[in-house]
Amino acid sequence: MKEMITMVEIRKVVKPSFAVIGKEGSTDEGEGFIQRLWADANAHYGEVQALAKVDENGQPAGFWGAMSDMGRTFAPWENFQRGLYLAGVEVRDDAQAPEGWVKWVVPGYEYLTAACDEPDAFGQVNAFMQEQGIPLAGAVHDFTDPADGKNYVYFPIRKL
Repeated sequence: MKEMITMVEIRKVVKPSFAVIGKEGSTDEGEGFIQRLWADANAHYGEVQALAKVDENGQPAGFWGAMSDMGRTFAPWENFQRGLYLAGVEVRDDAQAPEGWVKWVVPGYEYLTAACDEPDAFGQVNAFMQEQGIPLAGAVHDFTDPADGKNYVYFPIRKL
């Protein structure tokens, strides 16, 4: 492996398939669409809160900015600039999306992940993967961990 200096700590994580219920939008909606989706999802979270997968302390398992290509195959966004985004909460597999919400079942992957503590964590992980010759196996996701309140980027490198 080539050595590359990064400011973010990059970890490997294996995550089996999981379900997210959220508010869906696309890059075709223009600048700021992701922020609008999160505002809508947060404003109506009470509608899906009971469906959330929870940990042993009753905390939600996590909040995902799940991404997919326009065909909903979970392929990467076209040139990292065109695709779909789902702002939502991880839910039990059997959960049904209420009216106005969308459910995605994200395939299982091995991911390279990094906390978004440093500027351009996305760019640093992407550059690391290119330097190491690691291909992207699917769409990148955003994740907020309620346990530590941190935001992470998840780059899929191998489908399970």
